[in-house]
Amino acid sequence: MRWRLLGTFLTLIVAVLGVLSVPLATAAASRDTQAMFLDRVNDTIRFASIAETALRTGQTMALRAELRQYEQLYGIGALVVGRDGEPVLVSGTDVDPYAPRVRAKIDEALSGNRSATTEVFWPWSRDPLIVVEPIARNGEVIGAALTLSPTDRLRATTLRNWATLAGECLAALLVGVLAASRLTRWLLRPVHELDAAAHALTEGRFGERVGFTSGPRELRNLVTSFNAMAEQISMLIERQRAFVSYAGHQLRTPLARLRLAMDNLAPQTLPSGREDHQMVIEEIERMARLYDALLAYAHADAASTELGPIDMAEVADARAAAWRDVAAEEGVTLVREGEGPAVALATADTVDQVLDALIDNAVKFAGPGSTVTLRVERPAPEWVEVHVVDNGPGMAPDELGRAAEPFWRHPRDQNLDGSGLGVTIATSLVTAGGGSLDLLPAEPHGVDARIRLRATR
Repeated sequence: MRWRLLGTFLTLIVAVLGVLSVPLATAAASRDTQAMFLDRVNDTIRFASIAETALRTGQTMALRAELRQYEQLYGIGALVVGRDGEPVLVSGTDVDPYAPRVRAKIDEALSGNRSATTEVFWPWSRDPLIVVEPIARNGEVIGAALTLSPTDRLRATTLRNWATLAGECLAALLVGVLAASRLTRWLLRPVHELDAAAHALTEGRFGERVGFTSGPRELRNLVTSFNAMAEQISMLIERQRAFVSYAGHQLRTPLARLRLAMDNLAPQTLPSGREDHQMVIEEIERMARLYDALLAYAHADAASTELGPIDMAEVADARAAAWRDVAAEEGVTLVREGEGPAVALATADTVDQVLDALIDNAVKFAGPGSTVTLRVERPAPEWVEVHVVDNGPGMAPDELGRAAEPFWRHPRDQNLDGSGLGVTIATSLVTAGGGSLDLLPAEPHGVDARIRLRATR
């Protein structure tokens, strides 16, 4: 955003400088050309007045000396022609009386027209400045006087003026760059601080706030509103966690007492009531597991989000070794695939918890005789993936999308132990560390639980 603002400001500055400097450069070249033209007009008029006497009397020595001295002093050639347009006096080696531009000017003067204006001479022009004045006697044109001035100095002066103007524009542009840089920094400082505070909130650091900052009043008002929103969100989340934690701890003690009481009643339970007695115990155990899951879910977002390098292959090896016997007892084969090392950025201890939850679900829901594969791979240099794949009955695509919802369970698995929070907690732990957890269909059937984390360099 900063570069876009700088680009916008600099584009406006360049446009303004262009609008101002181009007319100034044109005006400077036109002014210098007109100054030179007026000076040559006066000289040409003087030569025309002298030439009138010379043409009338036939005495051209004085005029010839005058033109030669003028050419020696100023390097400007001159030409005097008679009524028929033929040259009478030529001063200067570069003067060609029969050049097209010279002849056109001579014809113009013999028609009685004076040189009133001239075109602007630009630095890339090479033509001389031609000024012509008709020679008249008693209202009749009897010849013409013409001067041909080199424009080297004029072009050099124009270039110097343009160079000075370009230097001034460059200095103005530099000042504009510095001013635009400070302006964009001033404008975006609240935005950067808001961005940092928002990242802190997403990472679970709910105590972060945006301090007093400079910037436009609208952005300062936004900072105030953001801090109030962050304070409200932090308070609500802390209240939610405190309530779930308090409720869980408060309910754990009655459940423990109830379980102890049921165990004490076991010897006095009649054979006809033992089935009901066992059902009550199982319900108490299920409620205890549910409370444990609720506490874990409440504290999942509060876990440390400090990222560090973790070898996913090493973690996968450890979890496969820990779960292999448990899976065998359930009639499930646990297989470890993929090569290591595969180092990714993750939060400490969360990968172990996530893999435990996913392997537990795969072993539980795939069923006896199935195979659970734990595979680590790197599909791209910037990613590390861990797949927990089973070849069980699997789920429909819409069911896979709902599996991460709290307390959702497949209808066919309602009779199995579980709280319906395993995948939800695992997703919270993975996303808190900047990764993602997706449930995908496996081939030919089953579920592919994919953990994707950013790889280290």
